[in-house]
Amino acid sequence: QVQLVESGGGVVQPGESLRLSCAASGFTLGYHAIGWFRQAPGKERERVSCISSNDGRKYYADSVKGRFTISRDNAKNTVYLQMNSLKPEDTAVYYCATDRRYYYADCSVLNINDLDAWGQGTLVTVSS
Repeated sequence: QVQLVESGGGVVQPGESLRLSCAASGFTLGYHAIGWFRQAPGKERERVSCISSNDGRKYYADSVKGRFTISRDNAKNTVYLQMNSLKPEDTAVYYCATDRRYYYADCSVLNINDLDAWGQGTLVTVSS
């Protein structure tokens, strides 16, 4: 059974940090580009970060550049999102997702409207 499971969300104050994890089962996560996405209340889902599977390149949305870091541990079949200097506007449900149709691909293959595997999401709340 193919599954992505996010964890690590929670309630933090502005300026604090969280590390999200995305654990894959049923397939080898290292073969595929993996993205982190988020959806805030009343807003569309957006891509936050992505890591390619061919050359390890990393992509970050401008809003999180310099504060978030994506990484993968292929031995653990897990991708992480380290989030530092969190802001209230980072409050959202965070999802990891991939498209298993593409092997050894860069992040350009991840079409937010056509991904074949999503996690259930983990809620991040940044509030004072």
